[in-house]
Amino acid sequence: MSALSVEALSKSYRGFVAVNNVTFSLEAGEMLALIGPNGAGKTTCFNMINGQIAPSAGTIRIFGQRADGLTPRAIGRLGVGRTFQVAATFASMSLAENVQTALNVHAGELWPSLRSAARRRRDEALAILHDVGMADQADRLTAEIAYGDVKRLDLALALANAPRLLLMDEPAAGMSPSERRGLMALVERIARERNMGVLFTEHDMDVVFGHADRLLVLNRGELIAEGKPEDVRQREDVRAVYLGAGALEGR
Repeated sequence: MSALSVEALSKSYRGFVAVNNVTFSLEAGEMLALIGPNGAGKTTCFNMINGQIAPSAGTIRIFGQRADGLTPRAIGRLGVGRTFQVAATFASMSLAENVQTALNVHAGELWPSLRSAARRRRDEALAILHDVGMADQADRLTAEIAYGDVKRLDLALALANAPRLLLMDEPAAGMSPSERRGLMALVERIARERNMGVLFTEHDMDVVFGHADRLLVLNRGELIAEGKPEDVRQREDVRAVYLGAGALEGR
């Protein structure tokens, strides 16, 4: 059973077709990159899978269960984690408190304040911070850490959901080249260890070709190529979309 199966997925807005008849699947433990030029439909496709917008047509199955039209919270309960371009963290709380709060939300436990929620599940939070290499910063305020560390904390918050499928929308946005490489190496290691499927969108071709097992290429809302990175990179239609070979060379 695929971690994610998308069939004939489409989205239209008053006659404008943002995504048209997109079909693909993602297996457990696989790193799958969704790429394309600006305006290709990547974000729309991603947000339909995550439940932020409803598709106009098509089906989405997560671990075999229909998910098209579900809310993000309902999709999260199917075993899906999500990171964001702009990390969704609490700057006034410590790293551990951030993760503790996420763990409480995942458990469905409601507390009168964030501070009271963040006094629970500390050991679980420390274990997750250890997984992302941040246990030594557990009691630092989030407002005090570097941007690259905030992105790693955002990953820790997604892992608090114990996901079997992780959705990452431009995870390396705003990071330095070394930070990008470090973050994606971390994601890949965790994905392999946990047999967790990862779908990510990304503009940085070094990240894409360095860490993706397969690529999906969108252009003007349509899936124009799918396959292993080296095979996709050689396709003339893909190279044309990216306006020459240079953008696709990677390192």
